[in-house]
Amino acid sequence: MEKRYLGNSGLAVSRIGLGTMTWGRDTDEHEAADQLRSYLDAGGSFLDTAAIYGDGDSERVIGGFLGSLVARSEITIATKAGLSHPGGVRTVNNSRGSLLADLDASLARLGVDYVDLWQIHTWDETVPLEETLSALDYAVSSGRTRYVGVSNFLAWQLARSATIQNPLFGKAIITSAQSEYSLLNRSIERELMPAADATGVGLIAWSPLGRGVLSGKYRGGLPSDSRGASPHYSSFISPYLEARARTIVDATMVAAQGLGYSPIEVSLAWVRDTPGIASALVGARTGAQLRGILTVEEIALPDQVRDALNEISLSSLSI
Repeated sequence: MEKRYLGNSGLAVSRIGLGTMTWGRDTDEHEAADQLRSYLDAGGSFLDTAAIYGDGDSERVIGGFLGSLVARSEITIATKAGLSHPGGVRTVNNSRGSLLADLDASLARLGVDYVDLWQIHTWDETVPLEETLSALDYAVSSGRTRYVGVSNFLAWQLARSATIQNPLFGKAIITSAQSEYSLLNRSIERELMPAADATGVGLIAWSPLGRGVLSGKYRGGLPSDSRGASPHYSSFISPYLEARARTIVDATMVAAQGLGYSPIEVSLAWVRDTPGIASALVGARTGAQLRGILTVEEIALPDQVRDALNEISLSSLSI
């Protein structure tokens, strides 16, 4: 699998990353192990997790695989901090103390001395940005992480963060910005992509399959075994089941049929090969499902098909 550098940094990541949000909760250890083997067999090496995923269980599962399924030196681990759900209430805390406590807890669950990429999970309007960024500096200088990034930041938030973290002043460089991006959500094209390009930050796309909707599995309704029917994810999926999304899904299905590809391959290849995208994260319920997704490495979209999907999705969305 091809690797790409994150922005102007020396950190190279697989252009398809393996998301582990469901590991330890909806995906048990045996199924997660099958997914990891399939991903490694395909040449991938970039795992994305977060302290909040499964209340830490995702990181615990990954930690259990290190040394048994894969050597630590052969895998790139990215995790996030600052977001939690105590008592079921979404809570953001980007204070220096809270972030560093999250990082130490992540390292303990993973059973490692450092992670390769540590990211602020989302913006916190209650904590001064300079305090938040000081945690990144300390994490790098103390050896707890090799690189740092942000996640779910708006363009101005990324630009301000990247400007403050000037290496000329001994600051830890913002290496990456992670954000949602797919044919069903192209909002980052308006400002975030230009901001990332101007500041030398690499983009990591999450949910490149439109939260699973671009697979086409929701065209006939809500499958009982789908994430859309899950109590954890129903509200996450429902915004993409509207009429304008169906137009884009139908176009993707037509393109896939004409090319002899799956709609998943078409959707993922479109994101993967968008200029500025360093890596697209994919997740799956089963190893078999992941193997079907990873066949995207064998294809590339013709320019005419890419242009047609661009036009149809832009006409259906307000980005």
